Amino acid sequence: MTENAPASMYRTDEGMGLWEHRGKVAAVGVGHSPTARRWDGRAETCVGAISLIALRRAIEDAGVDPAEIDGLVMDPVTTTGAYWPKGKPVPEEVTSAFNCTDNPLDGIAGLSAEWILKNMPELTGIDFTMYGPGCMSNAICVAAQAVGDGLANTCLVLKSWHNYEGRYYQGGANAGSDLPGTAALHALWGTPACYGTALQFAEYCRKYGKNHDMMAPFIENSRQNGLKFPEGYWASHRPEEITPEDYKAARWIAKPANLFDNDLPIMVSAAYLYTTAERARDMRQKPVYILNHAASNTRPRSLTPTLDEVEADTARTARKIYEGAGITAADLSFENMYDGFAQFHQFHIEGLGYRGMKFGEALDFYQTDISIHGPNPILPSGGNIGCGRSRFWMHTDCIQQIQQRAGERQVTGVKPEVAVSGGPMPLGGRFTVWSATPD
Repeated sequence: MTENAPASMYRTDEGMGLWEHRGKVAAVGVGHSPTARRWDGRAETCVGAISLIALRRAIEDAGVDPAEIDGLVMDPVTTTGAYWPKGKPVPEEVTSAFNCTDNPLDGIAGLSAEWILKNMPELTGIDFTMYGPGCMSNAICVAAQAVGDGLANTCLVLKSWHNYEGRYYQGGANAGSDLPGTAALHALWGTPACYGTALQFAEYCRKYGKNHDMMAPFIENSRQNGLKFPEGYWASHRPEEITPEDYKAARWIAKPANLFDNDLPIMVSAAYLYTTAERARDMRQKPVYILNHAASNTRPRSLTPTLDEVEADTARTARKIYEGAGITAADLSFENMYDGFAQFHQFHIEGLGYRGMKFGEALDFYQTDISIHGPNPILPSGGNIGCGRSRFWMHTDCIQQIQQRAGERQVTGVKPEVAVSGGPMPLGGRFTVWSATPD
């Protein structure tokens, strides 16, 4: 059975120096499935099926013989808040369409490496599988370390999401009459998922004299960039811009976080193909070299991190990012940090010191030119706000920007040479530095 990556595969400490595999691992292929708001119940659109689409597209994109692939790293969890209803029968017409594992919900409400291998007979050479649980940010770091360590030479990386009918976060443990552990202290009272970030943002505004409306240019820019991402949900299904007026008038979810400060749950899968720098030179797409990966393992003192804890940890993470990659903030062409709750994007980029930014300055920075055509691009992928909840648009965009194939999203105000992406949360995130060259 596939196991979670051990702690030793993550770079969580300061003072570790340059990553030992700096520039020796490269991302080459990218594959995305179609998006959907929710699962329609058909076999061909279940989370397993769309994962197979993404994987095969990544293989084709890289121009690799599937038999040459020897590794698979993925996240087995395919939701954070949409659970299979208790007692609901598993649809036989779906399970009968695939080669199933012992878990009847595998490929429907979760995804194992074993399910993937049972349903991709072309992957005859896989001898290494591992889980990077949580999100694509985790899985790509695990895959980078695995290829660097020689555990795999050509490795697929996968992250998939499912979404069912009904309200998100209303199923699972939340549907019961009691909650276990610390969840009983906060989730029991029905606080929405964004409330912790909203508390931090409220304190941020008090500390630095800012206000919620100053987020409007960021939200507008994110959706504009997302509408240039053809695989994204909004570009594919609802090509709707968000104006500053729309943003300021939206209803509160957890004041001061409103509707547009939250991402939209969707169904989607993405896959990347990683390999060694030497092998990457002979593949179809331009290699994008990984200079470093870093992780935050900081635990807050209480249930919700304070603003002080967030700022200290994002600064600490930035030091780890730069130290391992051998770069400084001045080397970044653009940033693609996570934005699932829009109001913590500035925590990430202030910690990075992006474009010389200090704590408390991001909202003022948002009032300047942050577009893909200016000198200071902010989240050119559009992120979750611009494309729907996936936690991987930012990684795809870094790869495609550096490969010069981001289409309408291609940054023009800077030369795309070095970028950083990662998340999800400021505390507990995983981060990757991408480069056009291995040096």
